[in-house]
Amino acid sequence: MNEEAGLQKPHFVLVHGACHGAWCWYKIRCLMETSGYKVTCLDLKSAGIDQSNPNTILTLDEYNAPLIDFLSNLPHDEKVILVGHSAGGLSLTDAIHRFPKRIHLAIYVAANMLKHGFSSDQDFKDGDPDVSEYGEIADLEYGMGLDEPPTSVIIKEEFRKRILYQMSPKEDSILASMLLRAGPVRAFKGARFEGGKDADSVPRVYIKTLHDHILRPVQQEAMIKRWQPCQVFELESDHSPFFSAPSLLFEVIVKAAATITCN
Repeated sequence: MNEEAGLQKPHFVLVHGACHGAWCWYKIRCLMETSGYKVTCLDLKSAGIDQSNPNTILTLDEYNAPLIDFLSNLPHDEKVILVGHSAGGLSLTDAIHRFPKRIHLAIYVAANMLKHGFSSDQDFKDGDPDVSEYGEIADLEYGMGLDEPPTSVIIKEEFRKRILYQMSPKEDSILASMLLRAGPVRAFKGARFEGGKDADSVPRVYIKTLHDHILRPVQQEAMIKRWQPCQVFELESDHSPFFSAPSLLFEVIVKAAATITCN
């Protein structure tokens, strides 16, 4: 992935988090393509332009199918750099376990980085957003009945700017409020990874967001300590640096891609 060695610039695959879609990466995609990088932004099941009902997406396997299909169809000699935001970290970890030889680097941006998914109480403590101080902030749907766990979730509109985008431009928070869709929360909370034998061969980088009201810095640090990445970067941003600090996020992603050496 070193341009000076005459190799092609890396191919970045950007993976959104809960309730968002490929659209949330529009600033990062523009910066990358302007700089000559190849970029793919995917809509996972029930996100963005995908018309699936989130209340019918009950497993991470279903939700993550677009990313898995994409990696399955890569040319055998091509590797990509995965960049995942928030719950997109679960998608990255799933891919790492399944396709370690097709991933050059995995970059977690304010993301769930749990080697085995939500397999223990500690995993939920570290990786499940803690927004209890704000009260009842989410609308839940119970697609399997009220006696079953909720199947989808979305933050109520009046809380979004305060919790998700408090440092982001108003036009981006308004855009997001127009495009956000309920996320398949049952699929997220049910994410479990048995562990591919080569999963640890994929280098990982973590980008911390220091003013995050969704995945708090203390939670991000706990995940970093439990499954240590090769490098850790910090951004003075809210939970959504693709809006609040796009140029800095772009610079860090490119720097990580250029300098990563661990295996």
